[in-house]
Amino acid sequence: MLTSFEERIDCILKKGLILTGFACLFVLCLSALTVCFESQAAGAEAPGKLLGDESDGSRAHPTHLIPLVAGNEEGQQGGKIYPDDEILLPFSMRWTCGGCHSYGLISKGWHFNANDPNISPGRPGQPWILSDARTGTQIPLSYRSWPGTFRPEQLGLSSREFIKLFGRHTPGGGAGELETDDPDEIMREYISGKLEINCLSCHNAEFAHNQGENFLQIARGNFRWASAATCEFASVSGAADDMPETYDPFMPEPPEDAKKVPPTIKYRETAFDHENKVFFNIVREVPNNRCYFCHSNLYLEAEDTEKWNTDEDIHLKAGLTCVDCHRNGIDHKIIRGYESESSFSDNHLAAVSSCEGCHLGEKDSSSPLAGRLGAPVPEHRGIPPVHFERMTCTACHSGPWPKETTVLTKTSRAHRLGTIGVNKSHEALPHISSPVFAEHGDGKIAPHKMVWPSFWGIIKDQNVTPINFEVVKQIVGQVLANEKLPASGDWPALSDENVTEALKSLKGTVEGEPVYVSGGKVYSLDDSGKLWSEEHKAAEPYLWPIAHNVRPAAQSLGVRYCTDCHATDAPFFFGDVVVDSPAVTGRGTKQMVEFQDVDPSYARAFAFSFVFRPMMKIVSLGSCAIIAVVLLLYALKALACVVKVLAGSD
Repeated sequence: MLTSFEERIDCILKKGLILTGFACLFVLCLSALTVCFESQAAGAEAPGKLLGDESDGSRAHPTHLIPLVAGNEEGQQGGKIYPDDEILLPFSMRWTCGGCHSYGLISKGWHFNANDPNISPGRPGQPWILSDARTGTQIPLSYRSWPGTFRPEQLGLSSREFIKLFGRHTPGGGAGELETDDPDEIMREYISGKLEINCLSCHNAEFAHNQGENFLQIARGNFRWASAATCEFASVSGAADDMPETYDPFMPEPPEDAKKVPPTIKYRETAFDHENKVFFNIVREVPNNRCYFCHSNLYLEAEDTEKWNTDEDIHLKAGLTCVDCHRNGIDHKIIRGYESESSFSDNHLAAVSSCEGCHLGEKDSSSPLAGRLGAPVPEHRGIPPVHFERMTCTACHSGPWPKETTVLTKTSRAHRLGTIGVNKSHEALPHISSPVFAEHGDGKIAPHKMVWPSFWGIIKDQNVTPINFEVVKQIVGQVLANEKLPASGDWPALSDENVTEALKSLKGTVEGEPVYVSGGKVYSLDDSGKLWSEEHKAAEPYLWPIAHNVRPAAQSLGVRYCTDCHATDAPFFFGDVVVDSPAVTGRGTKQMVEFQDVDPSYARAFAFSFVFRPMMKIVSLGSCAIIAVVLLLYALKALACVVKVLAGSD
């Protein structure tokens, strides 16, 4: 009986071990499948490097003759595209390019990682600026944690709404690939698709590439089709936004309203070869023209702003390209080029790609790096060392020459330059002023662009947060509906009565104490309902450094004399910085020195000394001459005495 019992126990244990083995095998298989799916989602075929992730050293132009691949309903890899497909789908950059290049790795690059909280934001850069003349709104936004900017969700903007506003001047990715949290947007996201990284935005060398098409397709809600629409062999018509929420782009049916056209793509028949492959004219070194679409600046110094009337950056005229300095590898961690970037960036060339690093090289380097790419090594003869301790290279060499007053400036990203129907008026919002010589984050003075925030918010414990923009448009927009808007796109002239009425309307709608932030002040109502204002940190302007255009040494500040900066009326210290505001009482100017860590009285006294410096030099030289003559006379007398003594001794 005992033996039988022991045999049973042994049998049970054996069965248990077998079951345990099957369970472990099942878990391992499940884990492997999970890793595989995650790898596919990242656009990678294998955990190692893909074919195009690492160069073999050849500098030859790579030939990209490849099939077009679409995405499927789940956003995963779909089938190859053939010109005679019954349902033509737009090709997917993730799956067409991702066969050879690690899409997941590329998506961590600087142009695509703004919404990743684990990425260091680095030096403050240009924000996205939400502007609306009707509500007196102009507010800097960013997914990066730059002081002075607000996150889009703080104004109630979903990632989809953000892309609808600003995706026009992005190469895709980032917020364009975020999953929506809004139940009302889930079906819209399915119909529109995601705004994938558009590799052609930068790397397409075809002149027929039309990045401006990005603006039209995003405006129509055609996120999935936007990348294909920019290339030279495809065209897209129709609008996803016109389709009902039951529309399926993968099994399309004609809409009930015949006037509404679903998003449709057509490929040029000659684009496909006999193997149904398509040639892409891809280049590693991005052409300057591709950079210009998102990174152009227009300084409105004169009435005539035509390109032929202004000079280009000295580096570009010398034959360099943008990517000669702004380099990156497959990880797309592009060098921004500022002095302290090496402390934030993983790019090993960051330290030698700033102004100082390129022209002067690294002091501790084992090999000489000064004068990279033919850069002249500056001597800066006669310039006191304090200038290099307190100023950046760009302070003297970059941006427009400073005038008595800052000038309005347009940028591609803020004013959608290069797109159809752009407002060419000088006064079009948003209002960006430059150059503003202000202290930098590292204690140095540098030229900046500046935007004064104007928005409606809630104040609590001296902290101001913006009100949902849709609420502002409904409440404030209705209050100010009768105010005249200039045809130029400039601010309306808001009186104290307008601001008071808007704040009263908001007070009965939103929770908390409503305020209006504008022109460096916060406007609020006291207990009696009277409007009053005070300066507040939340109303301070947002500034970001100017890097281009770089002027040659012969056009740098100080080349004529010290009074370029140190005269009593020199713009560097005493120029007027325009305080921008739709509120009439908030408009005015500040002096440049107020944005620097310099005592205004000291700066003015020091500048005043230059008035007498020419006279002081004459007096000093004259005094030296007199002293020299006196010393010479006494020297001659001494010589005579020596001669007499020597003669007497003989």
